[in-house]
Amino acid sequence: MMKMPGPPSFNGLKKRIADHRAGTAGRVGGQYVRETYCLTREEARAKAREWFDTFPKAAYWTEVESWRQLDGDQIEFTMRRLPSAD
Repeated sequence: MMKMPGPPSFNGLKKRIADHRAGTAGRVGGQYVRETYCLTREEARAKAREWFDTFPKAAYWTEVESWRQLDGDQIEFTMRRLPSAD
């Protein structure tokens, strides 16, 4: 009677994961381009509109990723988009 082989070694998979992590370690934020601003309310609206006009949502997945209101009518927000359209 033949003996069944044991489970495969995970050494190859471990190496691929380690290589991938080493290759992407320098890139912060993954595939998106992000910029954070701290502007007055009206300037923040104008800057967000500028991003949406320059990088249309349909092509670049442009969005206001996060925002918060600070003292003195200041808005801190992060805009996010893909680096290029396909």
